[in-house]
Amino acid sequence: MSQKTLSDGTQQGAVEAPAEASSKRWWILAVIAVAQLMVVLDATIVNIALPSAQADLGFSDGNRQWIVTAYALAFASLLLLGGRIADLFGRKTAFLIGVVGFAGVSALGGAANGFGMLVTARALQGAFGALLAPAALSLLNTTFTDAKERARAFSVYGAIAGAGGAVGLLLGGVLTDAFDWRWTLYVNVLIAVVAFIGGWVLLTNHRDDASAKLDVPGTVLVAAGLFSLVYGFSNAETHDWGSPLTWGFLIAGGLLLAAFAWWQTRAKHPLLPLRILLDRNRAASFLAVLISAGGMFGVFLFLTYYLQLNLGFSPTKTGVAFLPMVGALMVAAQLGTTVLVPRIGPKAVVPLGFAIAAVGMAWLAGIDIGSSYAGAVLPQLIIIGAGLGLVMPAAMQLATGGVAAEDAGVASATVNAMQQVGGSIGTALLNTLAASAATNYLVGRNPADKLVRAQATIESYTTAFWWSAGLFAAGTVIAFLLYRRGVPEQHEDAAPVVHM
Repeated sequence: MSQKTLSDGTQQGAVEAPAEASSKRWWILAVIAVAQLMVVLDATIVNIALPSAQADLGFSDGNRQWIVTAYALAFASLLLLGGRIADLFGRKTAFLIGVVGFAGVSALGGAANGFGMLVTARALQGAFGALLAPAALSLLNTTFTDAKERARAFSVYGAIAGAGGAVGLLLGGVLTDAFDWRWTLYVNVLIAVVAFIGGWVLLTNHRDDASAKLDVPGTVLVAAGLFSLVYGFSNAETHDWGSPLTWGFLIAGGLLLAAFAWWQTRAKHPLLPLRILLDRNRAASFLAVLISAGGMFGVFLFLTYYLQLNLGFSPTKTGVAFLPMVGALMVAAQLGTTVLVPRIGPKAVVPLGFAIAAVGMAWLAGIDIGSSYAGAVLPQLIIIGAGLGLVMPAAMQLATGGVAAEDAGVASATVNAMQQVGGSIGTALLNTLAASAATNYLVGRNPADKLVRAQATIESYTTAFWWSAGLFAAGTVIAFLLYRRGVPEQHEDAAPVVHM
């Protein structure tokens, strides 16, 4: 395809990879994967270190959740803007700025001397992550054009997306035990050095038509809408559902997102062209990513509590306990994206993955005070990992399949936004339901009894697991109903598929 080279060396409107970049495509994948891993694992790496950080900085239990939520708020609300910036101003430039900025604010968080400084750093991490993630993903458009190689690259990326949270738990435990909680943030500086050097040497700065403009009203509406939606659900953890801080922000978020959708039909240069959302397989894939992210937090969040507080695992041992799930997910990711979906299509593969994950999660809900890791956790984790491995990579691949090259960044950003919003909403809902279950169990019982308190905690975990199983079961039905039959076709003029 023809392309125009600008005076600064930027390639405008490029779709195919230059020969030099193509010859180094697997090195490019490694660089982008490293950067993406930094973004994904940061959603969970701080979780295990939170008790240490809280003891060191002295913030309250009520404030603790905002160390996690601040990252998700900024990330989810700015992702579409970040994707569009990458499309308009150059993906290599956006990638490198994102890497440097992410490293800088991570160092700021590691040096935090109080709650406010740490929360600010986490929010800024989310902002730079919102620039880095879609830039990294859309760069694959100009790197992998062969269908088989593309499927292999996507399976690697899908495994990173699904397993990054578990890797974050493991790395967070190791760093907290071996050094200090601050190293869960400082480690990003080391990762960023590798990603920046590789990106500077290997990447080419592709961008779209310079005549395109940024949709400022759309940017404001979607950022405010996503922020309000995630903030409202997050407030459900510390306020009841009748609080204006909960329902008020949820209503505001819904109205703002509706206004955004209306504006996109009239904007000359829409931030999120609605043609991206209208394909049936793509819509099903966006929902699959949203649901799988929401349910997966039932594993990471509450099982972390169970392993440390009930089974007495150290932070490092807790991280290691998740590795079998990671391994199962990676194997299933390879099988799903390179073998099953290309042969039988997503209508069979994605619902099957959801059903397997639902069975594993329902089985995990059988834990009790006397359960052991080997008998009541390990087999279930493997099953859940295998199920999610069939869902996430395939859904992420199909979510941006067939988009035009100029829409690659914003389509990738939409996938990321679905994952972040799903995870944030899942966290809020499951925490609220778990807390209610524990409170209800204590009614009429003696809360001073250690055994009663322990059983109340188990009730909160199992409630969260059952609701996660319900989310996966709903995903099974939705995916089966929405996905088209057969193997998806790729149009010759479409951009290569990009996903997280």
